[in-house]
Amino acid sequence: MTCDGLLNGRLTVFQEKTGYRFSVDALLLAGLTRVKPQDRIVDLGTGCGVVLLIFAFRKMGSELVGVEIQSELAGLAEKSVVTNGFSHRIQICNHDFRKAAERFEAERFDLVVSNPPFRRLDTGRINPHTQKARARHELFGSVRDVFAAGRHLLRKGGRLAVVYPSVRLGHLMVAAHQEGFAPKELTVIHSRPSTPGCLVHLECRKEGGEGLRVAPPFFIYREDRRYSEAMERLLRDGVADTFNRCV
Repeated sequence: MTCDGLLNGRLTVFQEKTGYRFSVDALLLAGLTRVKPQDRIVDLGTGCGVVLLIFAFRKMGSELVGVEIQSELAGLAEKSVVTNGFSHRIQICNHDFRKAAERFEAERFDLVVSNPPFRRLDTGRINPHTQKARARHELFGSVRDVFAAGRHLLRKGGRLAVVYPSVRLGHLMVAAHQEGFAPKELTVIHSRPSTPGCLVHLECRKEGGEGLRVAPPFFIYREDRRYSEAMERLLRDGVADTFNRCV
């Protein structure tokens, strides 16, 4: 286990030394998702709890719940919650989000966030480390399962936000529509301004109407491989400026 600093050391995160460790995807999900102080929020597949820790640090969300099927990761998330003094703000549930109806009443939340596994079981080499394999391959749930759980958990008009590989955007859109969600805002994430998009951040609305807003792109690095201004702010404050993502 390692003890790592986040947001310039203002948050402490416990992670496995050789197992699953959070990536930039979690920071992007926390920073790009529109969130309000009064939102009731659930993170499906919370891992070590990074997204909820950032929300709590920013004083966002009236209720913050993380659902994690892997008991080791749920334990680390709970340890991070306690260490950062957020026990009164964040609840970690060691549970399978595919069985959300067994644990949570319908329409309890305003916002669902998730970094779902993105590789189909029939593609790529499955990592021999169990935690990493479960985080990357659809061993314990697909993106459609996330939307299905969201359909139960969210009130009508509630929002669901994910970060997902850009090459699977079509699959992501189909899964959203199949479960009754309307894509409402899309941000394409690039490594550098000269490179193709590598990830997307998509916000959808339960039983929403037509109309998709394409937000300005988000660049992680400048061309000289230094962090962009937007990424520097994300690493410092846990939030990304939606309209001013200068490089």
